[in-house]
Amino acid sequence: MNPEPTDPRTANRHETGDLSAILPAIEERDLPPGRHQFHKEHLMNRIHDDRRAAAPRNPFLRKAVLLPAATALAGALAVGVLVLTPGGTPDTDDRATGPALTTTIGAADTHGAPRLLDRISLAAAGAEAPRPRAGQYVYIETRSASTHVKTVDGVSSLVGVPLHTRQSWRSPDGRRGWLIEPGTTGPEGITLEGTDEKGDPLEPHMGAPSHDYLAALPTDPDKLLRKIYEETEGQGRGKHQQAFTTIGDLLTESWPSPELTAALYRAAAKIPGVVTVDGATDAAGRKGVAVARLDETSGDRTEWIFDDKTLTFLGERTVQVMGSTGENGLIKPGTVVFTHAIMVRAFVDDIKATPSGTAS
Repeated sequence: MNPEPTDPRTANRHETGDLSAILPAIEERDLPPGRHQFHKEHLMNRIHDDRRAAAPRNPFLRKAVLLPAATALAGALAVGVLVLTPGGTPDTDDRATGPALTTTIGAADTHGAPRLLDRISLAAAGAEAPRPRAGQYVYIETRSASTHVKTVDGVSSLVGVPLHTRQSWRSPDGRRGWLIEPGTTGPEGITLEGTDEKGDPLEPHMGAPSHDYLAALPTDPDKLLRKIYEETEGQGRGKHQQAFTTIGDLLTESWPSPELTAALYRAAAKIPGVVTVDGATDAAGRKGVAVARLDETSGDRTEWIFDDKTLTFLGERTVQVMGSTGENGLIKPGTVVFTHAIMVRAFVDDIKATPSGTAS
């Protein structure tokens, strides 16, 4: 199955600031890049995040007393079978029965990334910088799909979670929020509020930033990259891969200012192993050029996709490009492990409000 959807209702990306149980058997597999921050949100109100102890793409490693439950949840999320309802009841994801997503693997250019990222950063710096009014929320609407190994009664197969819409609302300070996503939350969604072991609000950090936290980050690329390396020390399969993953999470799961966005691109250009890839397609079917990095341990490549004319950031995807992974090597080269397209980012007046003014 090719990940280019045929849904004619796919909207163009829109950004504006002026807008009023027992789990089934599962395969152990790390979360794909770009899902780090996503899955933190789901358990933010249950498990305190220890960012320095957490492994990359598996942010649920916690103190010993929490490890059994946290590890089980992380494994379930990694293969897309956990549903969190407002009551927190796990269930299986019945959507994960479609065909695997596949694509043609684009050729990587090992020399073109610095020049392309320079152009992308210039375009980002010139974007409009909307600011929230008091009491508004950051609204992000995306479209996502994924592929994973699903094991039922001892039989494993490669299945796809079909394209679906995800909506999140976060207050600028990060203390209030809501998430709605079919197959992951109930129809009404779940809260993103949470506290630490002492009952205090969770403090934003590089792995789970708020809008206000982003505003305080340095916009000098060297200082920014140094801070990213420091904040993610000990995480991941090497500091360079983790830095690239972290920047990708900031780009897809939050709304950095134009100045910070430009700095993130310039910082990414300084990470060894970053390449360009022609012919990438996002989850909404939009084609563009990609900036990417190969995880040599897993053999998958994370691709940030940009409109090849406007250089607007469209989204990202993870593609298996080397070797075969998963149980019995079911995840072959050309498999799209995860794809994520940004459709709307805006400031809205309340949780569940959308830019059109209607409630979700």
